[in-house]
Amino acid sequence: MALIGRTREIKELDRLLASKEAEFLALYGRRRVGKTFLIREHFKKQLCFELTGIKDGSLKEQLANFHSQLSERSGKTRPLPVTWQEAFQQLADHLGSLRGSGKRVVFLDELPWLAGPRSGFLPALDHFWNASASRDPRLVVVICGSAASWMIAKVIDHKGGLHNRVTARMKLEPFTLAESSRFLESRGVKLTRYDQIMLAMVLGGVPHYLKEARPGESAAQIIDRACFSPSGLLRGEFERLYASLFEHPERHVELVRELAKHPLGVTRSALTRVYSTGGRLTQTLRELEEAGFIRCQSAFEKKSKDTIYRLADEFSLFHLKWLERGGSAGAGSFLSKSNTPAWRAWSGYALEALALKHPGQIKAALGIAGVDTSECGWVHRPNETWPDGAQVDLVIDRADHTIHPENRSWKRHRLAWGHVAEGLCLKTTTHVPSPNDAECL
Repeated sequence: MALIGRTREIKELDRLLASKEAEFLALYGRRRVGKTFLIREHFKKQLCFELTGIKDGSLKEQLANFHSQLSERSGKTRPLPVTWQEAFQQLADHLGSLRGSGKRVVFLDELPWLAGPRSGFLPALDHFWNASASRDPRLVVVICGSAASWMIAKVIDHKGGLHNRVTARMKLEPFTLAESSRFLESRGVKLTRYDQIMLAMVLGGVPHYLKEARPGESAAQIIDRACFSPSGLLRGEFERLYASLFEHPERHVELVRELAKHPLGVTRSALTRVYSTGGRLTQTLRELEEAGFIRCQSAFEKKSKDTIYRLADEFSLFHLKWLERGGSAGAGSFLSKSNTPAWRAWSGYALEALALKHPGQIKAALGIAGVDTSECGWVHRPNETWPDGAQVDLVIDRADHTIHPENRSWKRHRLAWGHVAEGLCLKTTTHVPSPNDAECL
């Protein structure tokens, strides 16, 4: 299957291939977003060694896996390494024996699983890069992991061995709406614009989830089979998702559950009052934001304590409302749920969250794509002067001293939007929208 979208990422990967120096890329992004596929597909002609970590594997198991992969690539039998230092020396010897002047890629996938406690992996990788790889201008080393917070703390921002070794970093995001549409079309799935919006509100832009779509099915049928059928791919995915990304996922799940109760978002000060794991709020928020599960939005003309946090992961929002607390499950159950007032009310908020992930398209639709802007929210808490509360979900503060939305009546607005020529068309409305408000994707 050919790559869909990823225009910016492909441009960066091509830059690494054209570089006249050795390059060290750190790639991260949430589980199932397509990191491994991107590297394998784009570098398939240059890939000379690949190693994927074994989850919960012992040092002996990881080294045996390394030995097997290197033997297969090189066609030579080498002694089984007993330390990562020995393993990387064997890899350096193999790379040194390769002929030709073209670029070659070393791909180390699921790095957090490889670099277990007391494994010695990271110091050995640092030595390999400094002593050998960095001196070979033909080489591109790619390290990859789903645990974004681990990748940033242990590799990118680490003050020890690998500090300043990385020459490029890339965070792979889920597909945009337009990319999701092209992905589905490439698989022969033809959905109405309404159904594409419905599917995005549940599965987001995660390629592995979107693979569940089959030609001839409606969005409701796809969701019902993937999420509610006993054998559905996404049954149990919520628990697997957080457990695979975080060392102590209970802290993250607790905060995600709290955020799910506030579809309009909640301030940092409010979270401080209810979050029970003391002293870890800042760290947990940062880790969830780095992994793409929550979004941090500053409040217009407010202090940092008024920063608004929203749960941004579509599947987590859907799971907590309709799979965990949604009552009956089983094949066919979602088809009845999707026609209820509760679904229509929930989908209005889900639609807003989806729109807020596309500020670039909204700016293009407003004709201000080339204007420097900052995006924020606006909230008025009831007081004696203005007893009615109000909220504007998206305020675009322009560098040319103009603010969108231009309607300054500050009623309780919501965003309804559609897609026009690859851009989102924005309008304000006083009702809570549903997917019916999306005129076209």
